[in-house]
Amino acid sequence: MFIYYIDRYEHKSFLCRKTAGGYRMSGISGWYDSYEKRFVGEQSVTRTFGEKRYTVVYSGELYNCGELRRELEKRGQRFETTSEMEVVLNGLFTYGTDFVKQMNGVFAFAFYDEKLGVLHLFRDRIGVKPLFYTRQGDTIFFASEIETLLANSGVKPVLDRKGLNEVFSIGPAKTYGCGVFKGIDEVLPGHLLSYTGAEMKNSCYWRLESKVHEDNYEQTVEKTAFLLEDAVKNQMISGVPVCTFLSGGLDSSLVSAICARELRKEGKRLHTFSFDFMGNDKNFQANMFQPSQDRPYVEKMVTFLDSEHHYLECDSRTQADYLYASIDAKGLPAMADVDSSLLYFCSEVSKEYKVALTGECADEIFGGYPWFHKKECLEAHTFPWTMDLAPRKAMLSDEFLEALKMDAYVQETYAKSVAETPRLAGESALETRRREISYLNQKWFMQTLLDRMGGTSTRYGLSARVPFADYRIVEYLWNVPWEMKAKGGVVKGLLREAGRGLLPDDILFRKKSPYPKTYDKAYEAILVQKMRAIMAETDSPIRQFLDTKKVERFLSSPSDYGKPWYGQLMAAPQMIAYLIQVNYWLEKYHIKIEL
Repeated sequence: MFIYYIDRYEHKSFLCRKTAGGYRMSGISGWYDSYEKRFVGEQSVTRTFGEKRYTVVYSGELYNCGELRRELEKRGQRFETTSEMEVVLNGLFTYGTDFVKQMNGVFAFAFYDEKLGVLHLFRDRIGVKPLFYTRQGDTIFFASEIETLLANSGVKPVLDRKGLNEVFSIGPAKTYGCGVFKGIDEVLPGHLLSYTGAEMKNSCYWRLESKVHEDNYEQTVEKTAFLLEDAVKNQMISGVPVCTFLSGGLDSSLVSAICARELRKEGKRLHTFSFDFMGNDKNFQANMFQPSQDRPYVEKMVTFLDSEHHYLECDSRTQADYLYASIDAKGLPAMADVDSSLLYFCSEVSKEYKVALTGECADEIFGGYPWFHKKECLEAHTFPWTMDLAPRKAMLSDEFLEALKMDAYVQETYAKSVAETPRLAGESALETRRREISYLNQKWFMQTLLDRMGGTSTRYGLSARVPFADYRIVEYLWNVPWEMKAKGGVVKGLLREAGRGLLPDDILFRKKSPYPKTYDKAYEAILVQKMRAIMAETDSPIRQFLDTKKVERFLSSPSDYGKPWYGQLMAAPQMIAYLIQVNYWLEKYHIKIEL
């Protein structure tokens, strides 16, 4: 789908955006005026069924499209094209809004029933595809990108106390359903929003449900293996060749192994891509979060798979420069150089491939992160990936901290999510707590990574697919007890057992090492230089929140790469990079502060 937006330089309307990687083709936008009963959707499809007239605006990938199409044809539906959008339109006519429950894929779409004057907004179960909206008088505007709303709806870029807390206290995560800007919201994953003008109804069509797991261990391993293989095979279906991201870790290696096996059946060879940073062979510092480099394991997997491999590297200057581009891609403060480097890598992959399968999201589902296992995380009453707010406060002024009330905001959002966790009567206190940790991971941490992957890949027309986020896997694993997920104390033991025979044992049982980051001191020096330049400019928008002396003290202190302030990767250099991004974001959108 083409995005409708207004060029910020020429103030002209376009149906596509020209980028360095070509014409971007991702997302939806539109608006519905309930007073005038008018609906406008870019690249929409309208069809009349008797007295009913329906319009659909669709962005997504429907992995069971062929199956749904065949079923609809049996029910008498005719198709004029091969597009997924027509399948969705015919499905909605045949089954109504409940058709979304039959859809297996990632999507965000609008469905307008002209006769009833109702606009429905849908978002996929896991929330892989974003969908933002805002109401202005009798009109509701919606879009896949916040920037599109700001350009077309008349809503002003304003940050109130809630938005500021989202950026400084919660970020780079954000509360689900929150658009950060005042007046902008997001359709929740697994939800449908219905708007008539007179009322707006929010309905949940899918949610996690806690129930007793009845399969024994052997059956659980077998079912897990089947679901993973089926998800990968479904997501390999494409009109263009597919490749995989390969880190040499368990998750990406399993996805790559399945892809390579399926392609060999067709006489084809899998192309794989790995990412690292120039100089990491010398600069790498092993720590509890990143115990080993990827390169030796990538080489082993490339040999094992006989894949056509591409080693991609990013230098420190490029990584720093792409901090700004990653804000352009996402429209919100991002995961600092974790985003900027991935954006660069995706730009390189997109030169050869338009579809890539990744190993993202396995840790949230199978319990791979340290906070699933560490006693202090299980006993903490806060988000386990940000247990200490001190690094976030280190450069903020005392006045801003007093107004922000960070601790109270974090505690409130955390408690709300924990309270939502689906319970199961009779479970032990420890198993209940692990459910809470799992729920927090899926609603917050996994969503942040999905937003990162989606924003960075689609910027260059690359579809980065996430088989582990198949809702059937998420549903099934939600109720698998911890003693099966980590049998014998083996982290992600269930996934490792499900992957037996697909990988060499030293890959299958490799200790987790997350997405790589640079340990180059030159990169940190670049960030310090950029931050000092920001502080030297009296009109830098972020200065209103910072204490000059605190900033200089932070910039002059030795960095500890082993104590992240968010997740596993974001330590002191990433805090500097994050504030650089926030300053650019405030400047780019001319954001007004209401505190």
